Amino acid sequence: MTRVHLFLNKARLCGKTNKIMSALFGTDGIRGVANEYPITPEVALRIGRAVARVLKAQRPGRHKVVIGKDTRVSGYMLETALTSGLVSEGARVLLTGPVPTPAVAHLTKSMGCDAGIMLTASHNPYADNGIKIFGPDGYKLNDALEEEVEKIILGDQPSPTGVRLGKAFRIDDATGRYIEFAKSSIGSKNLSGLKVVVDCAHGAGYFVGPLIFEELGAEVIKLGTTPDGYNINEGFGSLHPEKAAERVVAEGADIGICLDGDADRVIFVDGNGEVISGDRVLCLCAKALKAKGDLRGETLVSTVMSNLGLRDSLAEDGIDLITTDVGDRHVLERMREGDFNLGGENSGHLIFSDFATTGDGIVSALMVLSFIQDTGKTLAELADCMSEYPQILVNLPVTEKPPLENVPEIIAAIAAADTAFGENGRTLVRYSGTEKKLRVLVEAKDPALAESQSAAIVAAVKNTIGA
Repeated sequence: MTRVHLFLNKARLCGKTNKIMSALFGTDGIRGVANEYPITPEVALRIGRAVARVLKAQRPGRHKVVIGKDTRVSGYMLETALTSGLVSEGARVLLTGPVPTPAVAHLTKSMGCDAGIMLTASHNPYADNGIKIFGPDGYKLNDALEEEVEKIILGDQPSPTGVRLGKAFRIDDATGRYIEFAKSSIGSKNLSGLKVVVDCAHGAGYFVGPLIFEELGAEVIKLGTTPDGYNINEGFGSLHPEKAAERVVAEGADIGICLDGDADRVIFVDGNGEVISGDRVLCLCAKALKAKGDLRGETLVSTVMSNLGLRDSLAEDGIDLITTDVGDRHVLERMREGDFNLGGENSGHLIFSDFATTGDGIVSALMVLSFIQDTGKTLAELADCMSEYPQILVNLPVTEKPPLENVPEIIAAIAAADTAFGENGRTLVRYSGTEKKLRVLVEAKDPALAESQSAAIVAAVKNTIGA
């Protein structure tokens, strides 16, 4: 999402001059191809300095910042540059090495740090990387603070010297701290008697993920746990749950748990090898918490991407559904506003805010496993909690991202679809916040009508801004 434009001296940042660049922060931090603007060591160094200066403006004194990363080879480059920027402004930097994104959020708060930074591009290919920043409360920075960081990146101000410079330290027990935190989310329960397939996508959860389930007593079959810097998300994890599905069936496992590259998302596979949609997982979690009297406000917060069947099924149990713009940050903001404790996205982000300040794939899996044990039901039985409207989602590469209201052919196709659906369907057309793509979602009770209207919108996109 572009909010402002930055006039950068690219001779300083990228080796060129006088080019207008878009805002650094998108819907989930800063993301792009590693070693291309803005994911370069030059920009990372300036981001480190900017974060430190924002912290100084909020509170004088020496500050602590924890930095984690996933398993991408570019993490070494960016970690070093960020650290240099931070210590050049007097900050103390705590380095964790590869850990899940929610581990950085937890460590930021539990260790009394002023900020946390995670180097990850989540589910993107290994050639990409990104920067997510957390405040001292473990929550992602709000728009106002992100804009402050962007502004400071442009400025040139005197930096500390001598004894005012900072230092960097390696945190040897970072993974242990997170492991104990994650296990505490299900209290004194253990997972004895459960056989689980855990696919870590060769990503940030490759070590801690299987270990947590093993320590809680589950029999664990591991997949995607041999990262080499280049294979993150490649053929494994939440983007490719079919491998876990095959192993679940072959091993007679109870469940498959598929994490993404930074382990803040999770996709589940039931004991029959069927991939469970994120909406069904949200539905079963909401109903399980409601049954225990633990669903605050009797409300689930999700995004506009959730299936209309989720709304209908929750209503049967007296549970309200509140929807937000796409992005786990929007979900979390609405949860905090209403003091709700469950939210998430169909893409696999689940937020149990009684335990975590961000989406956490491992904690979410532990919660689902605890619901299985509480009810004595299989995941397949729990997930049979809603009827989904037929839904078609198409991701289209585009040459540019003009406001859709400025593309009459696309607007006309959307209006025609909405008229055809009436109350029995909907359309949602939006740009990706992290990629040069347009996402076209069409949903209707009549699958043939959904197909025809989706095809019409897709054709309009291809005829106008399609790549």
